[in-house]
Amino acid sequence: MKIAIASGKGGTGKTFVATNLFYVAAKEGRQVTLTDCDAEEPNVSVFIQGKTIEEKLVSQNLAVIDPQLCIYCGKCRDWCEYNAIVCLEEQRKIYLLDDLCHDCGACLVACPVGAITEKERRLGVITTAITKKNNVLIEARADVGVYSSVPVIKAALAKSGHPPLLLLDAPPGISCPFIATVAPADFVILVTEPTPFGLNDLSLSVQTLEQLNKPFGVVVNRDGLGDEKVYHWLEEKGIPLLMKIPFDKKIAEIYARGHLPAAEDETYKKHFVEILQKVEELCEK
Repeated sequence: MKIAIASGKGGTGKTFVATNLFYVAAKEGRQVTLTDCDAEEPNVSVFIQGKTIEEKLVSQNLAVIDPQLCIYCGKCRDWCEYNAIVCLEEQRKIYLLDDLCHDCGACLVACPVGAITEKERRLGVITTAITKKNNVLIEARADVGVYSSVPVIKAALAKSGHPPLLLLDAPPGISCPFIATVAPADFVILVTEPTPFGLNDLSLSVQTLEQLNKPFGVVVNRDGLGDEKVYHWLEEKGIPLLMKIPFDKKIAEIYARGHLPAAEDETYKKHFVEILQKVEELCEK
């Protein structure tokens, strides 16, 4: 089973939920892998430690256009689906917009004179670690300045394989990195907060997952902080409420120390076990 933990905005508690789920699953003796797909700011390793066994670089090929060989026919520009090539035939100038290049190779095929070659550009690194219980942690970390973290996320997903239970800590928002993370998931846990911003971004996430035809449920973090509108909305839409996490100073203190409530409080341990059970039940329907 592959479960993605996601939200429409940052700071709602995705990593909080993902790491506690990982802890209780491991405690139950399950073989579980947790993959941190928030490649621009991964932080799972702050709360779950493991011994690093592999670091793998992620790179892509960039087109290199030789102006001495180029005949400025514009075919490479026309073949590029990502508008990464600017060709000005009359001025006899041609440019590659590096950040838009997707390493598809179309320009190499299109060029009739062999003026285009490729060079490698590093995008990030995938780190694999093993915990004391022989469960797996995988971290996707994009290099600073990389335009899109999607290739790094996809490399981390490929590295994750197909364990009995795979937890995916998704990046915030509903753009391409979010889509890349939730696409392989069997179920998505959306984490929100009971505020106007939380409800607005939850609504956007739900619309996106409905278009992807993904089953999902919701965890409301910091219950008691805002109002009841999110609960009325969930009931109106018939969306499963998986758990309420209270706005509790004790939780904040535990988390600020880099610890997990599920490891220090039997009540929260029980609640996160129940989330896994509810997700399994919903997937069986």
